[in-house]
Amino acid sequence: MKKLLMLVMACYGLNARSQQLNESRNFLYFYSDSTVYAQKIRLRPDLTGGWSLRADSRRIPVSQVKFFNNQDGFFANTRKLSLLGAASFAERIIEGKLNLYQEVTYDDVPIEGEYYGFIDYRRQAVNNRMFINKGYADIKRVNYRNLNDAMADNPKSLALLGRYRNTKITGIAMYVAAGAAIIASGITLMSEGKQTGTTFGGIPKYADRSYTGSFVLLGLGAGLSIGGFLVGESGKKNIEKAIDNYNR
Repeated sequence: MKKLLMLVMACYGLNARSQQLNESRNFLYFYSDSTVYAQKIRLRPDLTGGWSLRADSRRIPVSQVKFFNNQDGFFANTRKLSLLGAASFAERIIEGKLNLYQEVTYDDVPIEGEYYGFIDYRRQAVNNRMFINKGYADIKRVNYRNLNDAMADNPKSLALLGRYRNTKITGIAMYVAAGAAIIASGITLMSEGKQTGTTFGGIPKYADRSYTGSFVLLGLGAGLSIGGFLVGESGKKNIEKAIDNYNR
């Protein structure tokens, strides 16, 4: 009898959990891991200049809400990762074993009636301003360490992540070299030429200068900067490939 009771309680717990995760309905998911369902969920500006969530007629402080789901999508609160702790939200753009979120900005001007929505945005390439999580766990910023921990059980995803890290290191090295070349160009520009005397007012007079070396270094610096940017952007594609592979 005792075993039967334990089995019934376990089934009840699983059923309650499955209902809590029903994303076909609009809901608020709190930091306390409790859930509130509603017919309508709206994000609206409040009297303090911030934002509050409305679940039907009930006003919910944004600081209490970890996730919310409505007709616009599924959103995560990013305030804990904000330097100032300001409430902001990121929309889930990839759903799977590993979720990916992109931060969105809400417009404080109503789109229609009392409806406020986020400003139109385009899907971006994966970058360090995005966030990841599993299930309903806390979101984390997209970086090598967090991704490596999240995908540690998938060797192929880790290999793709390793490619991203290698290209990032290469890109940084190219930026450093570009900076050195530009600084050297400035130093060469100032030092080239030979002073032959002074003009009226004590202004130095120089012989004809050759700026070839300065311009070569400047061009080299510019080329390395562009190359570093392109290498870095190409490397970011491996992050998305790693996440896609992990979610298969």
